[in-house]
Amino acid sequence: ISAVRGYHKFLVREGLAAGKTFAQALHSRTFEPDKPNYTPRISGLMKRSGDYTLSILKSADGDPSSCRRNFFSYATPIPGQGHFIHTYMGDGDPLPSFRGEPEQVALTANDPQSLADLIWESLNEENKVSLFVRYIDLKTGDWEDVLVNKHQEKKEC
Repeated sequence: ISAVRGYHKFLVREGLAAGKTFAQALHSRTFEPDKPNYTPRISGLMKRSGDYTLSILKSADGDPSSCRRNFFSYATPIPGQGHFIHTYMGDGDPLPSFRGEPEQVALTANDPQSLADLIWESLNEENKVSLFVRYIDLKTGDWEDVLVNKHQEKKEC
């Protein structure tokens, strides 16, 4: 599951192409500058082997003068098991950023839309805004994207 979108996505791609690691590519980025929430930036990278790394770049407890860059690596993943990072931990003013390790989730869906539906339905109704899911076939390398936005109909990318 990956949430790398827009300029952030190109920054990672360009960094990797230049020989940087995933973490090095993200080192020049921080959270969104949307005071007072300073929305975290979440990204993920999956290798052909199935190993993956998730990251969250967030302010230090709402202090915009400091960025916390957390990376979580998963080698030799277990079939049917994944990990998930939320943007926020719940309501608040400002909104509290995700804390701790990514949540472990059971991946029981067998197609992109079912996976997106499973994740979307598990999110808190009051706080969900959008979801990006990339469904990757590790045998062929083919992928399919699904984007869900609570203000629009679900669509495949």
